[in-house]
Amino acid sequence: MVLLRQEIGDVLRHARRRQGRTLREVSSVARVSLGYLSEVERGQKEASSELLASICGALEVPLSRVLHEVSQRVAAAETPVGMRVPDTVPDDLASALEGDVALSAPGLVSAA
Repeated sequence: MVLLRQEIGDVLRHARRRQGRTLREVSSVARVSLGYLSEVERGQKEASSELLASICGALEVPLSRVLHEVSQRVAAAETPVGMRVPDTVPDDLASALEGDVALSAPGLVSAA
């Protein structure tokens, strides 16, 4: 069974480590105790929306990005292995295009 708190923690830990930052550094900027941040990253504590926003701000990662990654992980865990279809758009390309694409009409996408 997938637990949201574990997936959120994994995504936050991955973002912090990718930046080469310590728990102490991020907890200080986010104004949350080091122990609590550690428990959130390990999936032992359920973070409030305010706390998540603070941690994301400290990591300079949009909350929407964290939630998107968590959503992808949950969807993958819920899909039977034989039914999984690989995503054909790399995450970095999808992120780059997010700012360049605007919806011109329902169901239609055009370059901005």
